[in-house]
Amino acid sequence: MIRHKLPSKVDRPAEGSASPAPAVLLDDVVFSWPNRRRPALDIPSFRVQPGEHIFIAGPSGSGKSTLLGLIAGILSPQSGRVSVNGVCLNDLGGAKRDAFRGDHIGFIFQQFNLIPYLSILENVLIPCRFSSLRCVRAGTQAGSPVQAAQNLLERLDMSARLWSRKVNQLSVGQQQRVAAARALIGAPSVLIADEPTSSLDADRRKAFLRLLLRECGETRSTLLFVSHDQSLAEDFSATVFLPELNKAAEEDG
Repeated sequence: MIRHKLPSKVDRPAEGSASPAPAVLLDDVVFSWPNRRRPALDIPSFRVQPGEHIFIAGPSGSGKSTLLGLIAGILSPQSGRVSVNGVCLNDLGGAKRDAFRGDHIGFIFQQFNLIPYLSILENVLIPCRFSSLRCVRAGTQAGSPVQAAQNLLERLDMSARLWSRKVNQLSVGQQQRVAAARALIGAPSVLIADEPTSSLDADRRKAFLRLLLRECGETRSTLLFVSHDQSLAEDFSATVFLPELNKAAEEDG
């Protein structure tokens, strides 16, 4: 169940024009981990429109990270369909799924997954090395991918004097902003954030979220944001409480 709180800010298609495909669509999706008797997820339907910013809540073990893995094409369901931007990920082989993810999905991991021996700037540019589409988009936006990375870092309050530092020399909050810049470069249409603020205090969580929402708003990226901190939900257009969406959770209850 999606609980909408604010009207969508996404531009609607003109009357008579075709509606855009959902940014994310799950239809009768069942996913089970190996050697588990019951499925981890059983979701009859889940739809997110382009440009929506969705807060996903639920207790530990409710399947939040599993859901994000399915949407990112990292995991594949045993049954049902997972589509992103109208493309059914089930129909793609592993290599094509990886390429699609690189082109269209930005991911902020809970542990950030930055490359410790690379500089801040080099970490932000990684998606442009693996996706020619995002490299071209970054160049179109800013004149070059490097300039796009620098612009993002500036907007995320990362001073130019830090850009050549290795990421293992940064604070947790600084690493978080580098991870966000890496996910945002090249304007992916869908941004996934898996508990990205769990290591921050309340003030820093709010500050980071404002920066992230501003950047997603400018690029009209769809944002799926998972957190156990439901005080952050007020800044989103809609909230999903995963146990209400997931029939497997009902069976466990």
